Amino acid sequence: MVSLSRCDGLARAAKRVQASAATATADSHFAWLRTRLALERTMMAWQRTAVSLIGFGFAIVQFFEHLQQTPGVRPAEHPHAAQYLGLALISCGVFALVISPWLHRSSVRYLWGGSYAVLAGMTKEGLQPPVVAIAILLILIGVCAFATVVVRLL
Repeated sequence: MVSLSRCDGLARAAKRVQASAATATADSHFAWLRTRLALERTMMAWQRTAVSLIGFGFAIVQFFEHLQQTPGVRPAEHPHAAQYLGLALISCGVFALVISPWLHRSSVRYLWGGSYAVLAGMTKEGLQPPVVAIAILLILIGVCAFATVVVRLL
């Protein structure tokens, strides 16, 4: 996550650039870079959490399905409860993967806009980071896991 001291440093650097017509200094440019990289780390944290939710939800479904098939085990009072819990966890993971690129993109646009664009030291946003493509791939995996559990539920 972006610490308050980094945001404060970036805001102070942006105000210095706004106040004077001078070009951005090295420290303000590196503050911008640190903030940009912090956004990437935040996006990866969203992805790790979402993958954990999807994996844990799918594992719960698998575990209780195998447990019910084990001989000598008393049938569950609510046989589909584990599947519903698994579906809820998978849904939360997919939802996190859907909103994380949106939040990431809005934060990146903010960093490239206004007075912060001067601090970037570039005129264009450049290439998209691979974390957005990975998020899209993980969304597809999460949707497939969700569909697999729903098919087994029916």
